Amino acid sequence: MRQRIETPQAVYVHIPFCTNKCFYCDFNSYVLKGQPVNDYLDALEREMELTVKDVPPGVIRTIFVGGGTPTVLTPEQMERFLRSVRAFFPHLADDYEFTMEANPGTTDLEKLHAMREGGVNRISFGAQSFDEQLLQRIGRIHQVSDVYRSIENARNAGFTNLSIDLMFGLPNQTIQQMSDTLDRALELKLPHHSLYSLIVEENTLFHTLYERGELPLPKEEDEIRMFTMIMERMRSAGYEHYEISNFAKPGYESKHNTVYWKNESYYGLGAGAHGYVRGVRHANIRGVQPYIDATRSGLPVLERSEVSLTEAMENFMMVGLRLLRGIRSEDFRAQFGKELDEVFGSVIERLVGQGLLDRTEAGVRLSEQGVYLGNEVFGAFLDFDDENR
Repeated sequence: MRQRIETPQAVYVHIPFCTNKCFYCDFNSYVLKGQPVNDYLDALEREMELTVKDVPPGVIRTIFVGGGTPTVLTPEQMERFLRSVRAFFPHLADDYEFTMEANPGTTDLEKLHAMREGGVNRISFGAQSFDEQLLQRIGRIHQVSDVYRSIENARNAGFTNLSIDLMFGLPNQTIQQMSDTLDRALELKLPHHSLYSLIVEENTLFHTLYERGELPLPKEEDEIRMFTMIMERMRSAGYEHYEISNFAKPGYESKHNTVYWKNESYYGLGAGAHGYVRGVRHANIRGVQPYIDATRSGLPVLERSEVSLTEAMENFMMVGLRLLRGIRSEDFRAQFGKELDEVFGSVIERLVGQGLLDRTEAGVRLSEQGVYLGNEVFGAFLDFDDENR
């Protein structure tokens, strides 16, 4: 495999603290009360210092702060944190994107002004639903009114690039409830929406309930109808369906997530964070105190692995096909020095024959049917025997 020597132009930073743990969440997050937040910010600074010594950054195009809920930081902690990020990654592209995840109800004007002054120019709110009962059913502690107030505060603070996350396929959720949520979301006239189906992950309360047969999920056909309705409603409202779960007004696609979908390199910082730098993936220590302690003697890496040629090409296909414009043969050739059909021609032809992929002038993309069966398509590119290449 040709060695990947490019310097990452994207940064992910993890803030693992939350006001509470949602019933569906398997992210590396911990309830805020009693946590050593300032010590954690010290540790982040140590990790950033060691990271940029190891691989000095150039011009950064995107920064994404996720969690957890980064906006549980106080205004003072927020100001300090953002000052550190900018100190270690000082060179930003003219059109940089700096996103911070936020939960409704955790963004007052003082904190939002600190975010703006610290360089944040995009906020992604975890709204999840506009139905009060559904919010309670999935363990959210915010109310619908908090969504409206948070977005109003963000706009008053000068933010224009705003996104909200919504979920479908929730316990006891009806198609009408999803339609009502879409009505209220579209009334906000935001430039970006992410709409995800519920996945029951291990080590969550929902998984425990599912195993007991106590999680009343919608029927599969109803969930498909919800997804169909979402696509139709969003497109008719002028949003481009640019990725399986994401819709944007022109020019407002998530630049940072596109880094992942194009299998590009990125720095990963914080407890449990993953990074992909110069052909090597790493995962950090997950626990807050173990992460803090580890940064006192070096990089807090739990595991590190060089990505093989086979794995890299499989990853390229699986994440790239999430984008509805699909895979470009030219990009595959540039990254691997091989032709797309030379490597995956037989599996592509099989999927085209099944009606799950379409060939395009530039390469290949999900068909209309393939959008519904994405996981089946992505899985076809796994474990593809080297002898067949």
